[in-house]
Amino acid sequence: MTTTSEPRVSGLEIRSIDYVPLDERHGKLWHLGPLWFMSNAQIATLAVGLISITEGGNLIWSLIAIVTGTVLGTFFMAFHSAQGPQLGLPQMIQSRPQFGYIGALLVWLFAYIQYAGFNVFNTILAGEAMHTTVHGGVKLWVVVVTVVALVIALVGYDVIHKAEQFLTYTFLVVFGIFTVGVLVTLHYPAGSFDLGAFKWTPFLAQFGVVAGYQISWAIYVSDYSRYLPPDVTVRKTFYWTYFGSALGGIWLMVLGALLAAWAGKDFDTIKSINAAGDKVFTGFGAIVLLFAVLGLVSVTALNMYGGSLTLISAVDSIKRVRPTLSVRLVTIGLTAALSLVGALAATSNFLENFNNFLLLVLYLFIPWTAVNLMDYYVVRRGHYAIAEIFNPRGIYGRWGWQGIISYLVGFGVMVPFFAVGTLYTGPVADALGGADISLFIGLPVAGALYWWLTRSIDVEAEARLAEAEAEELERAAHEHREP
Repeated sequence: MTTTSEPRVSGLEIRSIDYVPLDERHGKLWHLGPLWFMSNAQIATLAVGLISITEGGNLIWSLIAIVTGTVLGTFFMAFHSAQGPQLGLPQMIQSRPQFGYIGALLVWLFAYIQYAGFNVFNTILAGEAMHTTVHGGVKLWVVVVTVVALVIALVGYDVIHKAEQFLTYTFLVVFGIFTVGVLVTLHYPAGSFDLGAFKWTPFLAQFGVVAGYQISWAIYVSDYSRYLPPDVTVRKTFYWTYFGSALGGIWLMVLGALLAAWAGKDFDTIKSINAAGDKVFTGFGAIVLLFAVLGLVSVTALNMYGGSLTLISAVDSIKRVRPTLSVRLVTIGLTAALSLVGALAATSNFLENFNNFLLLVLYLFIPWTAVNLMDYYVVRRGHYAIAEIFNPRGIYGRWGWQGIISYLVGFGVMVPFFAVGTLYTGPVADALGGADISLFIGLPVAGALYWWLTRSIDVEAEARLAEAEAEELERAAHEHREP
């Protein structure tokens, strides 16, 4: 029986960035499937499938770009998921072995911006959907959605898993009918399925955004697998995460491309969903939108939960904090408040440029995922002295120069390949007609450089230290403190 130095509050998760002891591990591996399916199967993802259509690509090549981009991007994201059961830690705290106790603040800042930014977009989208169907004003519903998501995030890990399972089952019914309606009742422009109408620039733009969007989930995944027992295999953890996320992402992005091709210049996420749904039967568009709001609430809760863990990690790097329930409640509340203020203050100009903002944030995590995965699977092969992750003077150091250099170089070599709408087009991207292939540059460069810089690490010595500290690690977790 786990004991803590503070009384448990019924229904609320207590743990945050601290290690999950073995006797608290629970859950079933298949739970990862519905969680990552539903996290992606929400209408914010739908907007990711519009890029090629809006840039002049035809429908069939847009669909091919979506599928291939998802297949690649989800590959990296799913490998992060397997880290959770083995380490018993949330995702972003695992950056310390690569970037150092303080150096990891670099990626945590970018992660927190991503959480907040996605929540601004999600809550505005949910508010517009509710106002379209129920009325009452977008801002009122933004507040309501934020509060409901806050409650889910406060209860924590288990209720998030259960909510996503329920939503998955209902999604299959509601969006199954909606998808059939889109395929059967809508008409698409001439040449939509002409394989001979290939255009390189919109295809690569769509491929890159999709792959980057899937990689952006990498900062979340161990948060929702860390309570699983460590004897689940890496292979099965990978499969449940991969296929759940890939299927959910492909489904919604394909819907986005189909709706954009049908609506043309008149496309609007909420209005187009409503109109397409009403072609199935009058009023069905409203049903689809109301259900879509539930999906947006759930992913907003995920962002609050992950944002809280990232914020606690950042504060702990400056001043050690005991990961108590009160700290968790305060940081979730702060994350929710910041998202709410951003959503209420957002202007139409902000929304027009939000895709560019998201693309910039996604660029920031391409070199991080390369460094983190290279370290876990190749350099240290899953062997970490977990207690040292919480030690500011431990073996991982305050500044992980190998990780920081690899990250900065990986990001730097990507810059000439960037194509961010009207904001910036790098010289290489410009020479390629606006095609963005930065993903294919940053990933291998950052990963290979990190491997080369870390050849001298004594992995066996770290493994021996981990074994020596294992008993104290479990004891500290039971006392609800950092080791």
